[in-house]
Amino acid sequence: MRIGELAAKAEVSTKTVRYYELIGLLADPARTASGYRDYDNDALERLRFVRDAQASGLSLTEISSILELKDAGARSCEHTGQLLGRHLAALDEQIARLVRARADLAVLAERAAMLDPAGCTDPNRCQVIAPPPTQGSASAITRS
Repeated sequence: MRIGELAAKAEVSTKTVRYYELIGLLADPARTASGYRDYDNDALERLRFVRDAQASGLSLTEISSILELKDAGARSCEHTGQLLGRHLAALDEQIARLVRARADLAVLAERAAMLDPAGCTDPNRCQVIAPPPTQGSASAITRS
């Protein structure tokens, strides 16, 4: 099959197919007598795997490492599991950061709802984000 047909069946662009060939994720295809790329079903299956692996969060470098194992005849399940485990841990960390950021924003939103806009007289700060310093604080003393 030609590159357009391969790309359509794998639901990627022809540019993606050429790029994957360039970086070695796809082998250089056979060529027709007129010079057109001629892909087989193995290329289609490999391309679909790369697409699906990327959708699961793996980088092209990680996908390449899996395919290198497969090309060498080795089993890749343990390696793939480790890669996915690292991505899962990173995602858990990101979720924890987002939960903390959400809690901080909720406090600010609550403060905003309770403040009187008429009391916002400081030209350099918003009382929602940074409340004015209290009289006894170091900031109040240095400004006196």
